[in-house]
Amino acid sequence: MAYSKIEKYDEAVTSDLMRNYHEVLSSLGEDPQREGLLKTPERVAKAMQFLTQGYSQDPKAIINSAKFKEDVSEMVIVKDIELFSMCEHHMLPFFGKAHIAYIPNGWITGLSKLARVVDVYSRRLQVQERLTTQILEAIKESLNPVGVAVVIEAKHLCMMMRGVQKQNSITTTSAFDGEFLKNTTRSEFLKLISKKQE
Repeated sequence: MAYSKIEKYDEAVTSDLMRNYHEVLSSLGEDPQREGLLKTPERVAKAMQFLTQGYSQDPKAIINSAKFKEDVSEMVIVKDIELFSMCEHHMLPFFGKAHIAYIPNGWITGLSKLARVVDVYSRRLQVQERLTTQILEAIKESLNPVGVAVVIEAKHLCMMMRGVQKQNSITTTSAFDGEFLKNTTRSEFLKLISKKQE
């Protein structure tokens, strides 16, 4: 049986991007007709659609798809959520981990939905600062919790591969709302996300 890969892409968008990437290769002094590059415009066109699919997804709908009434008031934390995004300034990747906490106010959501919200906003052209606050706002608006906290730690290839070329720098951004604006609650969250899994 022959191998067949099933993917769904917008044909008009793919075609348009392919033309543009063909021109980019030529502008860089490459030969788009050489064997190794023949399918590159199509591959990049599809890759870019995958990497920016967050524009067509609704993070609040994702949270609401698994929203449950629950009488709990303890902090819920999902940490070390892997993320991959694209810097909007250079269109180079940045990658790292997000840590999310919220204190329920009558409603909880499926834990995987928090990771999906990270994916939705990550799969757009981004800056880490905006990404952090967008995740917080989606959780806040969907669940109306007592408090929300988001911390992201990431490495940016625009700093590693070009420009200052600093290989070991990590950028940390944070956003806090509600109870997490209080030092004691925020400190508890930061302590828990820094604790290593045994």
